[in-house]
Amino acid sequence: MILDAFNLQGKVAMVTGCNTGLGQSMALALAEAGCKVVGVNRSSPIETLEKMNAAEHDFLDLRADLVTQDDIPQLIEKTLAHFGQIDILINNAGIIRREDAVDFSEQDWDDVMNVNSKSLFFLSQVVAKQFIKQGKGGKIINIASMLSFQGGIRVPSYTASKSAVMGLTKAMANEWAKYNINVNAIAPGYMATNNTAALQADEARNASILERIPAERWGTPEDIAGPCVFLASEAANYINGYTLAVDGGWLAR
Repeated sequence: MILDAFNLQGKVAMVTGCNTGLGQSMALALAEAGCKVVGVNRSSPIETLEKMNAAEHDFLDLRADLVTQDDIPQLIEKTLAHFGQIDILINNAGIIRREDAVDFSEQDWDDVMNVNSKSLFFLSQVVAKQFIKQGKGGKIINIASMLSFQGGIRVPSYTASKSAVMGLTKAMANEWAKYNINVNAIAPGYMATNNTAALQADEARNASILERIPAERWGTPEDIAGPCVFLASEAANYINGYTLAVDGGWLAR
């Protein structure tokens, strides 16, 4: 049965930045599809924990600050100690800083690049080594952005970091596909989350954004859940290095 290819029963998925929004939605969807989930956050994901516990999902709550790579080794160690394996990595953690390019600070540049691209790469590297050691392959899903394709306004480091995410997705896929490791990305369109609260509150920008979206609405975290489960499943075994836009038609306009 084709639906069996989407079944993730018994898999272990690590999701970074799953305390709210897109990360929370993906973590819950993976759990509903059968995964044991490892949540990686800077602070306690209180709401996600409540939802996981209410549904009696297996959830391991880990702390890490991905502005540096210092915490990455212990994330894998604790995951293996608790669940014995890892099968899926969702690189969702990300930050954004807004300022005119002429005034943008080096600190804001470095912080965004470190979380959104540098830590993404080095966490993927450690997980890929474990996939290779386990000998069964695995799935890595990076969260890109519309700004992987476009320049944006007042977010130079975010644009640079998300452009890097799309490039790294291809580069890692090229090297790791031979190990049955699928590396792909999801590029969310304009999603109603805390990261876009300022845009939603700006009446003029909100109107201009909605005018360009054929679906005529902002996306929701739930819109990312299905694509995430698909790319994490055996149904996506022959997809490598691709960035899937989930954007209500934004790029098609």
